[in-house]
Amino acid sequence: MNKKLMRTTAILAGLSMTASAVAAQEIRFQCYSDGNECEVYEDLLSRFEAQNEGVDVIVDVVPYQAILENLPVQLAASTGPDLAKVTDLGGLNEYYLDLTPHVDASYWEESFGETLNWYRVGDRQGIYGLHSQLTITGPFVNATLFEQAGVEMPGEGATWDDWAAASRAVIEATDADFPMAMDRSGHRVAGPAISYGAKYFDADGVGSFDGFETFAEAFVGWNEDGTMARDVWASQGGSTYADAAQEFINGEVAFYYSGSWQVGRMDEQVGDFFDWQVVGSPCGPAGACSGMPGGAGIVGFEGTEHPEIVASIIDFLAAEENYAEAAARTRNLPAHLGVAAAGVEFENASPAAQAALNGFAGALPDVSPVAFAYQGYSGNRAMFGITVERLSQAIVGELSVSDAMDRAASDLESALAETQ
Repeated sequence: MNKKLMRTTAILAGLSMTASAVAAQEIRFQCYSDGNECEVYEDLLSRFEAQNEGVDVIVDVVPYQAILENLPVQLAASTGPDLAKVTDLGGLNEYYLDLTPHVDASYWEESFGETLNWYRVGDRQGIYGLHSQLTITGPFVNATLFEQAGVEMPGEGATWDDWAAASRAVIEATDADFPMAMDRSGHRVAGPAISYGAKYFDADGVGSFDGFETFAEAFVGWNEDGTMARDVWASQGGSTYADAAQEFINGEVAFYYSGSWQVGRMDEQVGDFFDWQVVGSPCGPAGACSGMPGGAGIVGFEGTEHPEIVASIIDFLAAEENYAEAAARTRNLPAHLGVAAAGVEFENASPAAQAALNGFAGALPDVSPVAFAYQGYSGNRAMFGITVERLSQAIVGELSVSDAMDRAASDLESALAETQ
């Protein structure tokens, strides 16, 4: 359901237009929240509006699925918003407004570094997006279940097989339902797949599923033998996203593989029900112990009739003081290098949440370079969808793992040809 938050925003000091010139200008900002992000942005921009007047920003709060499925259609039809919070960072590049003429490019390069590349494709090498929400995938563990079962958690360097065995032992000794669960998402399986040898690129840097089958065999096997909560993947069709957060919150899952954006939800909804913690991504036979980086960014679109205003709004949110406050209040890992170096004291976070966020931040050095490259690849959205659909077909028995991977390769070939 859409919730419209109407407010008047301002123009940054130095924007070369008068209040009368921008009177009654309407800007639409399509926003989704994992927690309280849209509300925090609105509050920050209310300070912006207090200094200036004449611009109306309508914040359309939409479900995440609308960002994934509806926004690309709107942009292709030239009916999209002026700016939006997105996760398909490289895939929507053709629609992005280049902020470079309207901002201090040196500040952006120094502050956001490599994440700027996630929004760039080919010869479009400008400044296109504010990475507002840095994330990394990783496991949440129900420490209370492990303690009740008398099962010791695997330590540093533990493999996926180690955690699978330990989680099965926990379920055998307790009333919980599922040893492990993983979000139904091509992004979520990427880190584990890389740890099992997935390359994701061929020698020419083109998307590929070479090396993915080893992980696919293991993952399908875990779903077949009850190690993984099968319904997360088997009860949905196509590439539809689903998570298992509620099952973990309900105490039904010992080991849940999701990501840092879930910390706020765990902190608020688990409460005193059980003790939980974050551990590093397990290691695979390829020698990697990689999660997958990602997150969301705020971008403007070339179709806007008000490029300077849109750029000024994004630049305001990128200012170090404002960015630091947003990170603290939303309990998101900062992509701003200065803010990260100074450290963030996350507001209203329990000791468990503080430890979890620090744990995710500490796992960033273990992220494979392949994972960073894949996150910025313009074809990753298509690959994420193909991964989900074909793995699901193997899980429910429609295809063998070998046939599913053959279909995935064919799907990707068609998707790349269409793009070209």
